[in-house]
Amino acid sequence: MITNTTRRFWFVLLTTFAFMVRNRSVRKWFWVPFLILIMGFLLPQPMNIPVQGATIQSWDKKSFWAYPWGTSITHKGIDIFADKGTDVVAATYGVVVYTHEGGKGGKSVMILGPKWRFHYYAHLDEIHTVPLEPVDLGEVIGTVGDTGNAKGKPPHLHYAITSPFPYPHLYDEVSVQGWKRMFYLNPDIWLR
Repeated sequence: MITNTTRRFWFVLLTTFAFMVRNRSVRKWFWVPFLILIMGFLLPQPMNIPVQGATIQSWDKKSFWAYPWGTSITHKGIDIFADKGTDVVAATYGVVVYTHEGGKGGKSVMILGPKWRFHYYAHLDEIHTVPLEPVDLGEVIGTVGDTGNAKGKPPHLHYAITSPFPYPHLYDEVSVQGWKRMFYLNPDIWLR
């Protein structure tokens, strides 16, 4: 698996199916999780740049999957540069999966959006949302900062999109950690 979020997603999904198979009283509802999965893929995914006032010139389009990149080995997102305290907004609508303080990402937020994609916002100065809160496209979820391993660097938002479902056509046998590219989507493509 790729991320802890992906592992948790698959654990919940497979546990749900196992429970439904073993429990006769709910077995007749076995089709419901399949319907929910399909509906998630059918939801439209409108997107905007997740930093208030940022433009496509606010990040280097070549920073996605840049190598070498510290202990992460490759850079699996884009860094959108802005002044510290600039509002960070939800790039798409969804549900906040978690907020976290610590580690490489410092203050961070993970949002589950349409198409079962996880949107990761890291190095925040402040967090303005809570787990399980639904968010709308463009809703403020925090502010740009330099927390985590961005300490001492220019303030920016590290923005990444992951999927628990692999996209085999994105497999790259040449680049470092190229097999992981099946699970990481290039935000630059979606934000242009």
